[in-house]
Amino acid sequence: MTIDRKKVKNVFKKYTDNYDTSDEKIKLKVDHTYRVAALSERIARSLGLGDDDTNLAWLIGMLHDIGRFEQLKNYGTFSDAESIDHAHYGVELLFEGGFIEKFVGENAAKDLKGTKDLKEIAVKSENEEKETKEISELDILRTAIWNHSAYRVEEGLTDRVKMFCNIIRDADKIDILKVNYDVTLEVIYDVTTEELKNSGVTDEVMKAFMEHHAVLRSLKKTPIDNLVGHAALVFELVYNESFKIVKEQGYIEKMLSYVSDNQDTVKKFEIMRNDMNKFLAEHE
Repeated sequence: MTIDRKKVKNVFKKYTDNYDTSDEKIKLKVDHTYRVAALSERIARSLGLGDDDTNLAWLIGMLHDIGRFEQLKNYGTFSDAESIDHAHYGVELLFEGGFIEKFVGENAAKDLKGTKDLKEIAVKSENEEKETKEISELDILRTAIWNHSAYRVEEGLTDRVKMFCNIIRDADKIDILKVNYDVTLEVIYDVTTEELKNSGVTDEVMKAFMEHHAVLRSLKKTPIDNLVGHAALVFELVYNESFKIVKEQGYIEKMLSYVSDNQDTVKKFEIMRNDMNKFLAEHE
């Protein structure tokens, strides 16, 4: 499949121009998309992937959050728990609605004919090498978008498919750190400054952070829990290049230096900041 980057960018711009780009939340997702695509490309290059696979990783980055715009328009929130699963909706929009053809062309989209559901596409067979060749690039793209925001990547994927899932997941997580620093937390989490400044870190959220894994959405009870949950995404990174980028950018240190009016939160953030510094030092 030949990927025309200029065409992809033009179609993406035309699509997002249908929304109010003066809305800070819409602009946030547009900018996030371009950065995630670039990060996906960088990670792919670090893995020694060729041009075709690197272009595919870039395309996945460009399309991973396509469901966010309708989510915000229809529900007024980016919270999947309060609306829809934006990743799954993105897959529906692209592949069930035929929107993918606008990005890759009608001929490339024909690769999907006869394709079964996601799990059946990706499940390992006894001859993994043979199946890897049979999985089309669009099947990989669809599976990667479907899994990009999941707590864990679904089981049974081939190594090749899982690699693309991990590339987009790493790129997305890395840029979420930037977003949490560059954009006001009140806008991201749709809360008041007072609510954020006075909220405490839920014990279960603190426990998940100190155990070095992602925080389940169901555990987050307060506004500041969201910030902790996003910081904990660092623990889920897969590739060495991803840790290198996190250290270069320095956003995680700034996030965990958040100044709260809640003294218990201040103490917990100091503990988490020290723990994160130690964790990153171990991933040189």
